[in-house]
Amino acid sequence: MATASDPASDPVKDLADEPVDHRFKGLPPDAQGLTVGQLAAQRRDLHTGGFTTPVLTLDADALEHNLTALGHYAARHRLAFAPHGKTCMAPQLFRRQLDHGAWGITAAVPHQARVYRAFGISRIFLANELVDPAALRWVAAELAADPDFRFICYVDSVRGVELMDRALTGHAPRPLDVVVELGAGEGARTGARTEEDCRAVADAVAATTTLRLVGTGGYEAEVPGADPESVHAYLGRLTALAVEFDRAGRFAADLDEIVVSAGGSAWFDAVADVFAELPALSRPVLKLLRSGAYVSHDHGWYTRLTPFNRHPDEGGLRPAFRLWTQVVSRPSPTQAFVNAGKRDIAYDLGLPEAELVRDALTGEERPATGVRVVKLSDQHAWLETDTADDVRVGDWVALGMSHPCTIFEKWPLIPVVEADGTVTDYVRTFF
Repeated sequence: MATASDPASDPVKDLADEPVDHRFKGLPPDAQGLTVGQLAAQRRDLHTGGFTTPVLTLDADALEHNLTALGHYAARHRLAFAPHGKTCMAPQLFRRQLDHGAWGITAAVPHQARVYRAFGISRIFLANELVDPAALRWVAAELAADPDFRFICYVDSVRGVELMDRALTGHAPRPLDVVVELGAGEGARTGARTEEDCRAVADAVAATTTLRLVGTGGYEAEVPGADPESVHAYLGRLTALAVEFDRAGRFAADLDEIVVSAGGSAWFDAVADVFAELPALSRPVLKLLRSGAYVSHDHGWYTRLTPFNRHPDEGGLRPAFRLWTQVVSRPSPTQAFVNAGKRDIAYDLGLPEAELVRDALTGEERPATGVRVVKLSDQHAWLETDTADDVRVGDWVALGMSHPCTIFEKWPLIPVVEADGTVTDYVRTFF
């Protein structure tokens, strides 16, 4: 594959040159020997084109709808947008997110950032404190090689700052940009717990030449017992910290902009509200939203949690995933088994929901009324049915699932399907 450092290459487009083979679940066996691009050009039908079950699909219309919805939302609320790439780890989707106005892509760990760079991502926000010396030196090398590369990460402890400074000393051609992470309270995840702790971290950054304090950040979904009042209160602390740091001269003197960042997929409306009230600072403010699950949405967890439920006038999201399985056993009128289980299905936030049944003989599709998933084994989903006619051996059953992050990771190549069943593209993931 061509490298991102080759200006004549496009590593995202080069994914079409990858051979179709046994690594990719669900693809037609007779496609062996084709490239992904050649298979896409054949525009095969999902149900009659040789695909095998189980096979995960992405709805083309839903994908485009979701990408547009968050792009427009961020623009309306004057938010920059760095969607969390850990959700999909799919460079083709990163490209589309950037085309819809994203500022950059968020990462959680160094491996993800390396994938992003391999596919030409020029702005990365790493939403963790980065203390691994090898990873820090890799970032420093990337910054040295590419003057247009922007990398920002969290700091949340004095010891972390000391470790970062030690790893970067002698290796950093320019300082590494950092934001102080304010934790969401006791019982939350990462982040300095108090404003006083944040001040100590900021002072430690100022004492180095390898780090540059550029802003404040955090993650509002980790507020214990999160509700509108507590989330708004936490975000208010985050913005107040930015105001305090600016007035005290804690941010680096050579900044063009101050970064204030938050925003998962459950409370981005609260982020928009509170960030809109941020007073003018000494420099322009990059108000950076980091929601990621929106790109595919889901059939359960985020369907219930999306802020669009609270603000339907702002738009909405559509579930893009569908896992097509096949009934392989019907041992009783009330029990059936399909050929997908924990190896194929996200189940950490609830069991999947049966959405559609496609008759194996006629191709007729109908709602999966009376069909419920009650248990998962490694390679089977256990179905409970109301009547013997709800499903038959050989029928295809489409399942909807919760939690995009654990759906994408199980499928390295995912067909993108048009409304008429035509497969027009394939999304490659890198977990």
